Amino acid sequence: MSYTQDTAETLALQALAWLAANDDLLPVFLGSTGASEADLKTQASDPIFLGAVLDFLMMDDAWVIGFCDHLAISYERIMQARAALPGGEQVHWT
Repeated sequence: MSYTQDTAETLALQALAWLAANDDLLPVFLGSTGASEADLKTQASDPIFLGAVLDFLMMDDAWVIGFCDHLAISYERIMQARAALPGGEQVHWT
């Protein structure tokens, strides 16, 4: 599946909602990003913040599996959506 920025933002919002509902993982996300619970609401429309949500999820295979299984989507979809958001471009070093 090819993502537009809009569809990538939608998936990232679903990831944010999944994180917010996870009592064990939400504090880890807040601690690693420095965001507050109030920031979750105010930053939810910021594509850069949404990219950070997906970056966070991709840090651990168990989180990717948990989120993707929750939505019944393939595990690659997070990475594909991340590529469509600001800062997610592939870097070519050569």
